[in-house]
Amino acid sequence: MQATAIDRPAAGRNGIPESDALAVESRGDAVVARLRGVWTLETALTVDAAMRALAERSDRAVTLDAAAVTRLDSAGAWAIRRTAARLEQRGVAVEIAGLDDGLRAILDKATLSDPAAMVAPPPRWSLPRFLEQLGRHVVEAAGTGRGLLGLLGLVVAALGQAVLRPRRLRGTAVVAQIEATGVTALPIVGLLCFLVGVVLAYMGALQLARFGAAVLTVNLVGVSVLREIGILLAAIIVAGRSGSAFAAQIGTMKVNQEIDALETMGLSVVDVLVVPRVVALVIALPALAVFADVAGLAGGAVVCLFLLDLSTGQFLAQLASGVTIWSFLVGLIKAPVFAVVIALVGCHNGLGVSGSAESVGRQTTRAVVESIFLVIVLNAIFAIAFAEMGI
Repeated sequence: MQATAIDRPAAGRNGIPESDALAVESRGDAVVARLRGVWTLETALTVDAAMRALAERSDRAVTLDAAAVTRLDSAGAWAIRRTAARLEQRGVAVEIAGLDDGLRAILDKATLSDPAAMVAPPPRWSLPRFLEQLGRHVVEAAGTGRGLLGLLGLVVAALGQAVLRPRRLRGTAVVAQIEATGVTALPIVGLLCFLVGVVLAYMGALQLARFGAAVLTVNLVGVSVLREIGILLAAIIVAGRSGSAFAAQIGTMKVNQEIDALETMGLSVVDVLVVPRVVALVIALPALAVFADVAGLAGGAVVCLFLLDLSTGQFLAQLASGVTIWSFLVGLIKAPVFAVVIALVGCHNGLGVSGSAESVGRQTTRAVVESIFLVIVLNAIFAIAFAEMGI
């Protein structure tokens, strides 16, 4: 490849190369450098030697007159800024005059990196700063809660209108979401709940065998899986799987301006995107909870049959005596509530995307964290409430 030669201007009477873009004149112990024309990358390369020579002058003051500059890019701005910084380091008073506001903004962006600059240490912990951060988090959490309640109100109003006019509910979208959130989640929910049932029964049998009550492992597995483990695992899996999908799908639609297109066509975003997902998850999660209960009990049964030498009839008889219908209904009652929370959190974070790929990732992660957190909090509230009611 043939190298491109750059013509260097000849030296002027001040010892500084002259060019059409730069003229330097002395005024006693001060110097005025007149910058003219287009100051782009090509010009910066041409006047580089002149600017370096100007930066080494020992005058008291240097004025960079840029009134005649018609165009400026980052390379030209950097050349000017480098010269001014070098002169200031040597104690020379520097003034950049005549540059209009638009070009001045470009010049201000051309900052020089200083590897010797000290990095500011992290602020020390203090009670006022801690209280300030705590207050910010509380206000942010309150804003999120307010947004979720507002979205819940819109969903309830849309469902009320769908009851009066069933055609408003998009059945095709609901069925598609049931398949995406429920049917395709069966393998992972079944496998994880089966393994958790195995671990729960195995550890319970080892501990209860010390007291000669190994048969009560069936009761432990039955009550734990039906009341807590089954629905909690199913909800957490759905939150990480479907809640994140809701946020990513709606967030991507917002980045691609599909949400704006829906609103331009007069369609309700809540009716088209949020309601089908809420309805589908309210239908799918209870079914997944029942499937998770069966898988967890199956895992516990495998351990009991091979470790405790129980027959299938003995296992079922002990299970029937150890659990009640409420053990099953308690888990089933939680499922629709968890489904509404997961769907609302996912859709709310998707609608909160600001318009960039980074925002989509941030809101998707936030949807998973918030939905799992709320599911666990609600599960604890349900546990306390049912215990107080004697269920």
